[in-house]
Amino acid sequence: MQKEIHLDLMIDLALKAGAAIDAIYKTDFDSEAKGDGSPVTAADKQAEEIIEAGLNAAQPDIPILAEEAASEGRIPELGDRFFLVDPLDGTREFVSRNGEFTVNIALIDHGRPISGVVYAPAIKKLYYGATGEGAFFQQVAPGQNRATAEHQHEIEARAPFHKNLVAVASRSHRSPETDALMERIGVADFTPAGSSLKFCLLAQGSADVYPRLGRTMEWDTGAGQAVLEAAGGRVMELDGQNEVGPLRYNKRERGFDNPHFIAWGRG
Repeated sequence: MQKEIHLDLMIDLALKAGAAIDAIYKTDFDSEAKGDGSPVTAADKQAEEIIEAGLNAAQPDIPILAEEAASEGRIPELGDRFFLVDPLDGTREFVSRNGEFTVNIALIDHGRPISGVVYAPAIKKLYYGATGEGAFFQQVAPGQNRATAEHQHEIEARAPFHKNLVAVASRSHRSPETDALMERIGVADFTPAGSSLKFCLLAQGSADVYPRLGRTMEWDTGAGQAVLEAAGGRVMELDGQNEVGPLRYNKRERGFDNPHFIAWGRG
């Protein structure tokens, strides 16, 4: 029951943040460069404020690790359970206006993402799931009441078709190493996608594998991993090209960045 309460709260806040992002998306907005060179906009900041305020009001005892706060050095003591927030994942997609940006909210428990929400307001796609409860998709427009939206339906990752794998990978971060790994594991087709939607394509059975041999942060992956695992998939850390266990969270000693990883559908 507690997990369901958290998930409903996270869905509600993701939709509110998505509506605020969409309103800015329709304007002639500006972007700035953060210290690491990545872009940030008013949409990132406003969405994070909405999510943090809502989580703090409803669950004041659960700390929050959020991207924009972390970039300013505001990182709380996290403990075993915390919320993980990327208010606008895929800011480059937002700036280029291709629609493939998302709001990500996850609940982490003892290093594992146990529930997560991914909302892409520009393309009206809402994905969510929790451990033991399954994963779901719903078509929801920004500002629309979920009760009046298309009925939710359960999604499941698919088992791979031997060596004829369909891979999904980043539009912005492809590398020769990624291409070499895809060739080695037998990828026959490739679907580009932005932000955490890559995890969601696996979760809904539209692709088989997502290799990421580049830097990501925990807030980039937590919600997508939660949805994918709820749909029957898995996300594994890589040591070289070897899988060494599930991708884990609260890696303060690494500055909350992730090792390389590979995400799979069912099987």
